[in-house]
Amino acid sequence: MSELRSAVEGLRTEDLGHLSDEALEEDLAECQRAAEVLEAERLRRLAEFDRRRPYLRDGYLSTSTWFARRFRVGFGAAAGDVRRARALEAMPHTREALATGQISSSAARMLVEARETNPQAFAEAEPLLVDAARRHVVRDLARVLAYWRSAASAGHEPGGDEQALRERRRLHVSPTVFGLVRIDGDLDPDTGETVLTTLRACVDAELRSPDPEDRRTPAQRRADALGEICRRWLDSGDRPEIRGERPHVTLTVDVRALRGETGRRSEFEHTGPIGAEAARRWACDAVVTRVLTMGRSEPLDLGRRTSVVPAPMRRAVVVRDGGCRFPGCDRPPSWCDAHHVVHWADGGSTALANLLLMCRRHHRLVHQGFRVEMTRDGPSFRRPDGTILEGRDDPRGPGVTMDADAARRCALAGAG
Repeated sequence: MSELRSAVEGLRTEDLGHLSDEALEEDLAECQRAAEVLEAERLRRLAEFDRRRPYLRDGYLSTSTWFARRFRVGFGAAAGDVRRARALEAMPHTREALATGQISSSAARMLVEARETNPQAFAEAEPLLVDAARRHVVRDLARVLAYWRSAASAGHEPGGDEQALRERRRLHVSPTVFGLVRIDGDLDPDTGETVLTTLRACVDAELRSPDPEDRRTPAQRRADALGEICRRWLDSGDRPEIRGERPHVTLTVDVRALRGETGRRSEFEHTGPIGAEAARRWACDAVVTRVLTMGRSEPLDLGRRTSVVPAPMRRAVVVRDGGCRFPGCDRPPSWCDAHHVVHWADGGSTALANLLLMCRRHHRLVHQGFRVEMTRDGPSFRRPDGTILEGRDDPRGPGVTMDADAARRCALAGAG
């Protein structure tokens, strides 16, 4: 081990600036091969540690809990490493190929997962599957293993293979220290196909009306689509009640934070503190419960839950606007919040003349530098540099705008 550390230290002190492109590429390839071999040794030692169980002397209940605590990694990652280490002990061809750098650790991980679906069939087919892992990139290997799994399950009890896959389903969702939320899991084919179809439909709906100023990556689009799907479910009227209330996002915010003061309490229930402007965005179209406190945390009085934008008023805004009013956007009302042009925390009124429908993404932009103001000809949007957004036709076409009185009459008729 001392020689290994010395070799790594030598690499760390090497000046890479003098290397040619070809030498740098070769060095990178060699480091990758060494990393795969080192991964095989790491898992071999982890399997031996798991077999001896020395963690018991310190009161740990499993190798996974010891590993997570000892090396400060997530429990899901630790459990996955232990699972792979155990499996490789029964996979001699895979273990040898990984140890000699013939296959990548990603391929080995896929072979471990394939074995879990049918250990007996895998033992018979392992040499062929390892050979496929040597020759194919990860994407093609996934297809090979999928066809092998289907063939291996032929002749078994109908549904047996599907049930084995379903038993492996899991989903971990946890907030991180920086406010991001980490999602990791495996879905059974039925659930996975449903999720993929829904995410792609949500993303495709946005791509049908491309925004030239949209710089999001495909991964960011999928993340936003997942958030939109969850918001739509929370906004639906038939969701179940929990402890007498329909669930929704909970934000606790000091009223002075809504007025732009820094250092005031503004935090989500699960992910913790958020910025004042983000809190103002959420508060534009929310249900508010006033809580009077003594100091920071002792409640003195709890008010009633009140919608910032009452349902009849929102219907009027929907009738008038027809969807997101940001130039060039055609998101429907169900994707939108009612944005206060002058925030109610700053004295703005909850009236048609001060409300606009904005989809969640454009609502965020308006609270992050873009500006909107109401004029006699309708809303006027400006970029963060002050220039006016113009030259984009309204995707809803002509004839969708109506005056406030007409919108109010339509909304009241719908309420009746």
